[in-house]
Amino acid sequence: MVPFPAQGHLNQLLQLSCLISSSYDLPVYYVGSAIHNRQARVRANALNPSDIAKIHFHDIQTPEFASPQPDFNALSKFPSQLQPSWDASMLLRESIASFLRDISSKARRVVVVHDSLMSCNVQDVSSLHNAESYVFNCISVFTLYCLISLSMGMPVKLEEELLKKLPSIEGTLTDKIKNLGASQSPYMDIRSGDIHNTSKVIEGEFLDLLAQVASKQEKKQWAIGPILPIKLDCVSNKNDMCLEWLNKQPPRSVLYVSFGTTTSFSDREIKELAMGLEQSKQRFLWVLRDADRGDIFTGEARRLELPEGFEERVKGVGLVVREWAPQPEILAHSSTGGFMSHCGWNSCIESITMGVPIAAWPMHSDQPKNGFLVTEMLKIGLIVREWEKREELVSASTIENVVRKLMASEEGDAIRKRAEELGEAVRRSTEKGGASRMELDSFIAYITR
Repeated sequence: MVPFPAQGHLNQLLQLSCLISSSYDLPVYYVGSAIHNRQARVRANALNPSDIAKIHFHDIQTPEFASPQPDFNALSKFPSQLQPSWDASMLLRESIASFLRDISSKARRVVVVHDSLMSCNVQDVSSLHNAESYVFNCISVFTLYCLISLSMGMPVKLEEELLKKLPSIEGTLTDKIKNLGASQSPYMDIRSGDIHNTSKVIEGEFLDLLAQVASKQEKKQWAIGPILPIKLDCVSNKNDMCLEWLNKQPPRSVLYVSFGTTTSFSDREIKELAMGLEQSKQRFLWVLRDADRGDIFTGEARRLELPEGFEERVKGVGLVVREWAPQPEILAHSSTGGFMSHCGWNSCIESITMGVPIAAWPMHSDQPKNGFLVTEMLKIGLIVREWEKREELVSASTIENVVRKLMASEEGDAIRKRAEELGEAVRRSTEKGGASRMELDSFIAYITR
């Protein structure tokens, strides 16, 4: 496994590592810098420690990189502070090649599963007689289909009404990350196929459309998601303060609020969000953390300030958590009834799988398209703020209205019912005979042929 060093990517490839290692008893090596391998282990949500113990973490020397603090006042929410760590990770080709040569001399076959953004680093697979590589896509198939269509100058196949609402790509990425992405494309042809962390149940239509636009490449495709563990009873988080607090709340009554690891809010935005949650009079569990640095183990984190007396006033109704939270377990908890999210694909797939509707508030990258998929296509969420208005402050009253609509209205109940039905179907797809389980079996059968 060769992940890209950002939490949402590290996490998905670690989940896949545990799934393959524990279900099919294949030896799995997880290859990255010592810092990012440690990050993946420390934050391994919902994974069984005994499964993680079976993974061979191979630490690679990475050039030193700067690890600046996020700029929480920037108009663009893209996490540019991570760029130096990404630039450093582009220099791992030699080390990875030498590791692959070593392991290929001892194994019948070596299978490299890598992030598309690490393609140039694994290009030497093509020089080994017994090695092959597969791209693991950490984004929704809908987003991938839109990106490929746009890059090929082909229309996105959607009904006209939906096309009008489709969020633009404007403002989603910086030039630096676009260049990094473009620098990978010469090495994409080496791969033997693509793996997607999604289910035909969620994105069947777009898997078919993607197969059409990618048919000239003649690459195999497998939709094996969700790859996170669905049964979370083995998890050692029983004493977690979030879960203890949720145990005391009524069923489906709590809005979980979290914006992932790459979003920084300004003091003003935090204040509006706090006031909106308080005024909504709904129960909430808010994970209030600043965005990651390139090296999460260095430097002091910024202390995010809440309005004076806020935590006292919401006591019993709301809980604010500043630590790393067990998100999959929170979403799976019977008291959780909604999720206010930035719509990173990890968060979307976890929420969909657990049957929890989403208040979508996309920030950058693939998130606007994911938010659109959730609210307009799957109809299991509400949009908090339109992408076109991304540089405007979202007011407390806007937040209050969305929260009330999702958590305490007939419309919200209907959305929740659809989310629960979809979640049920997605979970079934991972069981024996289900679509995702059959795709995973097919992938494993193919690589072990």
